[in-house]
Amino acid sequence: MKKILITGLIAGCILFVLSYGGLFLGVRFFPKLFVAYDNPLFNSDGNRDVLFYMHAFIISFALSWFWDRFKVLFKGTLLMRGLEFGLVYSVIALLPVMWISFSSLDITVVMVLSWFLYGLAQAIIAGLVFAKINP
Repeated sequence: MKKILITGLIAGCILFVLSYGGLFLGVRFFPKLFVAYDNPLFNSDGNRDVLFYMHAFIISFALSWFWDRFKVLFKGTLLMRGLEFGLVYSVIALLPVMWISFSSLDITVVMVLSWFLYGLAQAIIAGLVFAKINP
């Protein structure tokens, strides 16, 4: 359990920094994509903002547990293990969530694809961290 928490915390810190750096760069270089977020669907009163900022840690702890449980199934080099881990997570978890989100919310295909690619990148990065720290 200690290994899961430590690797989850490390991956969470890395994902937090990369996520917010990526958000800054995304707004700077793809501003038209972010105009779609000026929508009442995405505006909150600020009471739950901390939940948004905790996302990198929540996903990292969940993925750390998943990695610890199934790491023996991922073979090959560190890079291949991280890529396969990210792809498995994306197909099993992200794809269904993106499907239901697109089908039930007033969001664009581009928005859903950006979320899917963002989640895939997070899972690959976390997989690389886990493969390095908790082989």
